[in-house]
Amino acid sequence: MLSVYAEKFSSDDPLSGLVVGERPDPEVPDGWTTVQVRAASLNHHDLWSLRGVGLKEESLPMILGCDAAGLDEDGNEVVVHAVISDPSWSGDETFDPKRSLLSERHQGTFAEKVAVPRRNVVPKPTSLSFEEAACLPTAWLTAYRMLFTQGGLKAGDTVLVQGAGGGVATALITLARAGGLRVLATSRDEAKRARALEIGAHEVFESGARLPVKVDAVMETVGRATWSHSIRSLRPGGAIVISGTTSGPKLDDAELTRIFFLQLRVVGSTMGTRDELASLVTMLDATGTRPLLDRTLPMEQARDGFAAMADGDVFGKIVFTR
Repeated sequence: MLSVYAEKFSSDDPLSGLVVGERPDPEVPDGWTTVQVRAASLNHHDLWSLRGVGLKEESLPMILGCDAAGLDEDGNEVVVHAVISDPSWSGDETFDPKRSLLSERHQGTFAEKVAVPRRNVVPKPTSLSFEEAACLPTAWLTAYRMLFTQGGLKAGDTVLVQGAGGGVATALITLARAGGLRVLATSRDEAKRARALEIGAHEVFESGARLPVKVDAVMETVGRATWSHSIRSLRPGGAIVISGTTSGPKLDDAELTRIFFLQLRVVGSTMGTRDELASLVTMLDATGTRPLLDRTLPMEQARDGFAAMADGDVFGKIVFTR
């Protein structure tokens, strides 16, 4: 079957290990099923995989891709939950120490078919296109959990989204607005600030700018470059919810004095559960909110999508179709 896979690793030139070609059909263990992929979205995780982060050399060649929407074995329209937990695990899958994402231990979604545990299939409403639904399992699910589970935000609260433009940040802005929050967003790029307003931000600011109000929570995916600003933007008792460190994990100043004196909360957040994905799908179906697509490409042209993401030339999600 046609697949997009990692053949080798390179930290300097990750695309050198990317291949668009034929791979065997997936093996289907007991309790698993197959999904015929109609659309699959690209994540930074896929670029990191090509650099050898989170993926072992003995697992190569590995079909990339965490996210997909398509048809199950009975022809039902479905969305694939990307977190694979241990069969013996019960409860929140994100706490399972043996969990993995599709394309880490098990072949991923950038192919004509993907095998997944039966419990990882979520019904897709007809109101969502395959392309829109394929955006949800990683970036949008991460954003949903950050805002409403880990952040505990409710209608009327004020939230700051750092680094508008990336897939998670874009989802955060859109979902926060749909959930009745007041949304502030930052970006170094003037064009990205303008786009953030278009998709739901109430106000936008240059990175590091002083805000007119203190916020209830900050959604942080950038890390070192925005950390101090995030902490200083919070009201007393506020929370910073962090799900990524795209500018690097090390901090020059962790602002510990401000954190304890103002009783701030620092909350980690990783992906989300199958039930949260189902709730996210229902929210989009009910509100009419839709993911922002940067571009849609046939899977045969996946290399162009990877190159755009590597260059940072993206606002919204890149989706591959079959």
